[in-house]
Amino acid sequence: MNSTMTCSEEVSDALAEKRAVVALESTIITHGMPYPENLNTAMAVEQVVRDTGATPATIAALNGQLCVGLNTDQLNALAKTSDAMKLSRADLAFALSSKRTGSTTVAATMISAHLAGIKVFATGGIGGVHRGAEHSFDISADLHELARTPVTVVCAGAKAILDIPKTLEVLETLGVPVLTYQQDNLPAFWSQDSGIASPLRVNNVSEIADFARQRHAIGIEQGMLIANPIPKDDEIDKATMDKHIHQALLDADEAGIKGKAVTPWLLGHIVKLTNAKSLASNQALIRNNASLAAKIALAY
Repeated sequence: MNSTMTCSEEVSDALAEKRAVVALESTIITHGMPYPENLNTAMAVEQVVRDTGATPATIAALNGQLCVGLNTDQLNALAKTSDAMKLSRADLAFALSSKRTGSTTVAATMISAHLAGIKVFATGGIGGVHRGAEHSFDISADLHELARTPVTVVCAGAKAILDIPKTLEVLETLGVPVLTYQQDNLPAFWSQDSGIASPLRVNNVSEIADFARQRHAIGIEQGMLIANPIPKDDEIDKATMDKHIHQALLDADEAGIKGKAVTPWLLGHIVKLTNAKSLASNQALIRNNASLAAKIALAY
């Protein structure tokens, strides 16, 4: 255990006893949803993991410590923080050395989970190749982290505001396996079906665990991505979402939004365009991913 990392008592006990643990990111708390929905969602997701039989480990950088497992007071304080850094591989150590408060993206959560010995991580959607990346070169560090850090990531696909075909192409180039759970096409975050065929399909958690063990047995040590479709009752159909996303992208360009600010700005703007329906779908898919991740952790 690194000296800059601290685990909550609940997480420490679970790891020591080799019980199932699921890592959870914190960017959704600081950059994904407004207060108090962010706090309520974070606590609900943790409860889903516990109800499924695993231990949740929400991760964040607080006062120079990489905290794996946050208590209620820490979650509440983070949910009200307005200036938290959005941390990835490039700036995670900077936040720790300068004792800044920071939330972890997919990449930073994977790094932290692996350091703590946690094999499974649940998130909403991964970052990926942004639309227009052939001009902006805007590609999330999440993709390269999946190629280098051996953590299984459960998501509802890449965020639908991204270029999903190009994201899939980069993952293929990097050798990252993409498995869709119980359907043939990739999900599209708020929508069940992107219309894009999944490279691989799995029908149960035993198949996922067996695949992970086989990869380890032949010396392939990198991440793998489980795309878990949002429940049918909670989705927003793709045609409707495509219209909202198109409008949000136009508005972001007009507002001059760039860099790390793009994704949280677009997600927040789409909440307004959908009259908060996208927020409810986002909360539902995260709970759904947490449940599957806990089952996978138990199967491991």
